[in-house]
Amino acid sequence: MAAGHNPCMAGYVYILTNERHGTLYIGVTNNLVRRIWEHREGVVPGFSKRYGLKRLVYYEVHETMPLAIRREKQMKAWQRSWKMRVIREMNPDWDDLYERIVAHGPQPSLG
Repeated sequence: MAAGHNPCMAGYVYILTNERHGTLYIGVTNNLVRRIWEHREGVVPGFSKRYGLKRLVYYEVHETMPLAIRREKQMKAWQRSWKMRVIREMNPDWDDLYERIVAHGPQPSLG
């Protein structure tokens, strides 16, 4: 992250699933911990709630929300195989990353 970065202005792109190689949901938020909690508790109506998508398997940290929104739109247009590849690169075992980000905060993206 750049010097002087204000984490309150950061944006996050994330991918949820219900199981390894299951249905995928890509979202964007300015507060990753809160947003994933909302998905897990079922307070977010729509696609993720309908399909029980509560497992955080991938996320990216961006300097600003506009950059995160641009990336979310880009990723939503990807082929499924590309989405699967970025998940495998960050999280080969498709672990639920939620407890890790609650304990340690979201870490900057590797790529």
